[in-house]
Amino acid sequence: MKINWGTGIVIAFALFMSFILYFVFEVQSNSKYDNDLVVEEYYKHDSHFQDEMARIQNAHDLQQRPSITYTEKGVKIAFPATFENDKVKGNVLLYRPSNKKFDFDTQIALTNSALLIPQKKLIKGRWDVNMEWEYKGTKYLSKEVIYVN
Repeated sequence: MKINWGTGIVIAFALFMSFILYFVFEVQSNSKYDNDLVVEEYYKHDSHFQDEMARIQNAHDLQQRPSITYTEKGVKIAFPATFENDKVKGNVLLYRPSNKKFDFDTQIALTNSALLIPQKKLIKGRWDVNMEWEYKGTKYLSKEVIYVN
């Protein structure tokens, strides 16, 4: 049987489409390829964008800002000494972009104007730190990226 060039093109397209569909189904059905959203309910999250930007601006306008650093003991969040420990309220979200199973929240409870998140809670790699806090009725938001070694 002789195959002309038109039949060859149709066969080539069919094989190529089968190849692509195989990989699409493989990625969607295999749990090894995790394709979660970065933020659940992102439409609701984006509707509060202006409020978030105002809180970021409040944090940026501070004369002395809290610092977020990584030490061998863990992640240290140090507030300026001028802040009263008992008036700072809020939480810290440590977000792992590569795997949301490692994400966790911590309430801000200052000791000597600092908060320490222990090393045992962290794994090596990149962490996005979102710190939302309130001090004397003003809301603030700080976002930083740290790398744990």
